[in-house]
Amino acid sequence: MFDFLKRKKTIPIFESVKTDIHCHLLPGVDDGAKDVSETIFCLQTLREAGFSKVCFTPHFQSKYPNDEEDIKQRFDRLKKEIEAQHAEGLPEIGAISGEYRFDHIYHRRPGVDKVTPLPGNTLLCEFSLHDNKYMPIDILREFHNLGYRLILAHPERYPYLGIHSNEVEEMQEMGMGFQVNILSLNGFYGQIAMKKGFEYINNGIAKYLGTDMHKRRYAQELVATTNNKDVQRLIKKHQFLNNEF
Repeated sequence: MFDFLKRKKTIPIFESVKTDIHCHLLPGVDDGAKDVSETIFCLQTLREAGFSKVCFTPHFQSKYPNDEEDIKQRFDRLKKEIEAQHAEGLPEIGAISGEYRFDHIYHRRPGVDKVTPLPGNTLLCEFSLHDNKYMPIDILREFHNLGYRLILAHPERYPYLGIHSNEVEEMQEMGMGFQVNILSLNGFYGQIAMKKGFEYINNGIAKYLGTDMHKRRYAQELVATTNNKDVQRLIKKHQFLNNEF
């Protein structure tokens, strides 16, 4: 089924990036990896692509209203299962956190609801991919004022959010970071997202990368992305801040 992975060599072009700060490889909690074997397969591909550490960021949204304590327990079990299987060629298992949705249906209230940030009190957040009726700038600012560092996941994928929009400028002014999905750069989410992904990076707005790895087919696309000459040149040209984690 995955002969493509056998034919195509994975090039470790993300060695300088070091840490993948966005993935859904905690098995059985959202739309990501379904079991430990799929998690291990994807982690091996990440290591082959050059990543030396991976942080886990399961969804926190209306469709997947996960509980932080349950997520932490599942994460601890996963680490024990990986150790028991003596899996080789894996990156370091980094922090457990989440990708927090802020839309008109679901959002965590700053100072009230519990969140599990990445190191440095950093919170990876996302907006709705389709509904632009709710732009939570005020809530983002509240989190910022409480001492959280905020990183917006995959800004290139929001069709209503322009790279030079007032909202992007406001988020920059409050010190937010921006994380482009690596697979966007290979056209995985369409040509518009690919173009915007390159623009966010080349304009110095996006300083973070993430695979947003979910399943085996994402691993297949990552292999193809490591062979993309435009992506190879982009990674060599720019310095990213993922090694903060």
